[in-house]
Amino acid sequence: MKWLTAGLLTVAAGLGGLLLARQSGTGAAGNLGGTPVDPPLTLPALPLTDADGQETTLAAGDGRLRLVFFGFVRCPDVCPATLGVLKNAYTGLSPQEQAKVRVQLVSVDPEYDRPNVLRDYLDRFDPAFDGLTGTRANIDAAAKALFVSQIEPQATQTDHSAHMGGGHAPKAEVDPSTRQHGDEVRVVNPAGQFVRVYLQDQVIDGTLGRDLPGLIRTYGG
Repeated sequence: MKWLTAGLLTVAAGLGGLLLARQSGTGAAGNLGGTPVDPPLTLPALPLTDADGQETTLAAGDGRLRLVFFGFVRCPDVCPATLGVLKNAYTGLSPQEQAKVRVQLVSVDPEYDRPNVLRDYLDRFDPAFDGLTGTRANIDAAAKALFVSQIEPQATQTDHSAHMGGGHAPKAEVDPSTRQHGDEVRVVNPAGQFVRVYLQDQVIDGTLGRDLPGLIRTYGG
């Protein structure tokens, strides 16, 4: 599975040629890690539902800077690791800074991740974290808008009766742990524009957490 994750990182890091491969510049943004999106990409108003069951859109903001990543509740490794790091980074902010940041998990498994499921899951990390779910079509459109790669989970046969003379077709079940998706964290400014991206290694090594105060100053919130 590691090669799949590495492949997704390679594809998503390109983001359709929108990202500039530079880490230096002038002003506060020049001291930040991650990669800027230049020009910023305005997100579409795709209908979604938040973890509290309220209707919203991908573009909708509430005046806060958003840290958006795609994942799912039954994810066995990358998603809980990312949420754990984001929890530590969020906890390390001052109360004034926390009030300007919103962490959002967009589910790539909307059939299972209903709002109450997302709410219960996110509460294990921080009740301030939010989730977004919706129809499969809208989730796929949201992933496309943010240049997130997805690989559907693999089906495995669990009923071998056909091979034993039972005459029944093998039953295929989907293993949710095989679902793959881009694991970067995207920064969305209060105006609903995708402005910066952090690869998974930059999240895990603390770069994003270190940058959070600077991201707030640079992009508003």
